[in-house]
Amino acid sequence: MVLLHGAHLVSWKTSGGVERLYLSEQAHFAVGTAVRGGVPVVFPQFANQGTLVKHGFARTQMWSLHSVDTTEKDALLILRLVSSDETRALWPFDFELELSLRFSSQRLDMELAVINTGNKPLSFTAALHTYLKVADITAVRLEGLSRLRFRNAVTNTVQVDDHSSVRIEGEVDRVYFDAARPVLISTGESATDRSEVMQTGFKDVIVWNPGPVNSVALQDMPDEGWRQMLCVESAVVNQPVQLAPGEDWWGRQSIDCSTSA
Repeated sequence: MVLLHGAHLVSWKTSGGVERLYLSEQAHFAVGTAVRGGVPVVFPQFANQGTLVKHGFARTQMWSLHSVDTTEKDALLILRLVSSDETRALWPFDFELELSLRFSSQRLDMELAVINTGNKPLSFTAALHTYLKVADITAVRLEGLSRLRFRNAVTNTVQVDDHSSVRIEGEVDRVYFDAARPVLISTGESATDRSEVMQTGFKDVIVWNPGPVNSVALQDMPDEGWRQMLCVESAVVNQPVQLAPGEDWWGRQSIDCSTSA
């Protein structure tokens, strides 16, 4: 299910009816409010790294449905957001965003495209803030991030990941730089219950879980909600994208669950 509010994908089920995205049961659905869960579109600012509201305005704007195309094997949905007086009052640039969502039985492809439609250069950061649903976060293991530099927002340091895998035992808030390898996600429930997150165009990978203390503090998440979710986000954060007038950029995140039981 996709909302026009924020072009927000809030549910994706693979064959067999297995829900793959986490959506908080306490999520708020209101004008100007971000939805906790699914896949928020972060643009043109990541987190609080700028003068805009956290994660920018794209996730709270009303997008338009451009097209829907279905075949026997998959479905393609395209949504668009074009700059307006409202967005220019927040961020003085002209742009067009296009979010393409392709669904198949075991795979989701999400592509965010940005076009500078104005007459002056613009700079932005962006992410697909994907909330994955898990049965027990303490059993989850991530592979593919070893030997990468990352910014640890919890400790406010830059480190190198020297572990073969990442486990979540509490609050985690990391931006991994120049992450070219796919991220393999194992739930630990069985040897075959794995999924793979791949990206193109996006340079960074964000791994986030609020942990028990912050989960209690979040009004739109259950106290124990942190145990059922993990954000693995394709992003361009460390080095903002620079677009001259008429130029465009795109980034894609693919989630493949075909190896899952």
